[in-house]
Amino acid sequence: MNNLHNHNPFEGLVDLAQPRLGTRVVCATDDFFADKSRLIEPAPPVFIPDKFDEHGKWMDGWESRRKRVPGHDWCVVRLGVPGQIKGFDIDTSHFTGNYPPAASIEACVSGEEMPSEDAGWRTILDRVELAGDSHHCHHIQEDRHFTHVRLNIYPDGGVARLRVYGLIQPDWSTYNEGEVLDLLALENGGQALACSDEHYGSMHNLNAPGRGVNMGDGWETGRRRGPGHDWVVLKLGHAGKITRVEIDTAHFKGNYPDRASVLAVYSPDGRAEDIVADSASWPTLLPEVKLEMDTQHWFEDRVEDVGAVTHVRLNIFPDGGVSRVRLYGLLSD
Repeated sequence: MNNLHNHNPFEGLVDLAQPRLGTRVVCATDDFFADKSRLIEPAPPVFIPDKFDEHGKWMDGWESRRKRVPGHDWCVVRLGVPGQIKGFDIDTSHFTGNYPPAASIEACVSGEEMPSEDAGWRTILDRVELAGDSHHCHHIQEDRHFTHVRLNIYPDGGVARLRVYGLIQPDWSTYNEGEVLDLLALENGGQALACSDEHYGSMHNLNAPGRGVNMGDGWETGRRRGPGHDWVVLKLGHAGKITRVEIDTAHFKGNYPDRASVLAVYSPDGRAEDIVADSASWPTLLPEVKLEMDTQHWFEDRVEDVGAVTHVRLNIFPDGGVSRVRLYGLLSD
């Protein structure tokens, strides 16, 4: 059991249950008190004391009725992008007298929206005890890719959120030779490794699908009062030669960076700590360019030919917010 406000034990992993990846809650035995779709809402759960609906007290999560027959309740989540599952956070925030005493999780691989019982379900988290109003973080050792998870609760009750942490590793053999891809895209396995500051917005938003929906859906640093500039180091999902860079400042108007540059390196076997430490000295992929507010910027002619790369460092001068970064290019062997 962990308090995620102080430390995230799944740093470096992707929440595969994000709706923006296409993840959906497809079935539940019962969601009378609180709709099953809330189980994967991106925002932290909230409690509104005086909010009720036609079924009773409104709760921000998935909640079944009190079970009066044998058995237990369960809920199935279809992952938008298959991935290697490395851990779970079963969050019972705000559920105090109505949380399940225990839970377990199964997973399977299926092309169906709602897999049948003979779809090869396997238990990847054995039955564990739950407490009320708490995060329950569990690491697991799994190398297979899964498409669905099933949260079993014993016997009934409410869970605020289910986070499914793992790695996205696409089947690159399905892509055509010469196809230009966003090598940094979250759905292609790209990830943010480290940054100088993320006071207002997470670096993990930079490679999310789609354009940012608001100023909070991007990477934003605090106002820099001393010398220097802010930066973020990003890992591509696959090594490749980058031919076009997109820097999107959507929704950032009085707080966008004045300028930006991109450095890059090929280091497929390097340790993350060493890669970040050396990033300021990498070759230049995109020289310093001027940025505008609330704008998609595309750079192609100014992109330098530095060969195949695995990591990039985005420098922003001096600080501010960027909504998305796209790095288009060709896969490299």
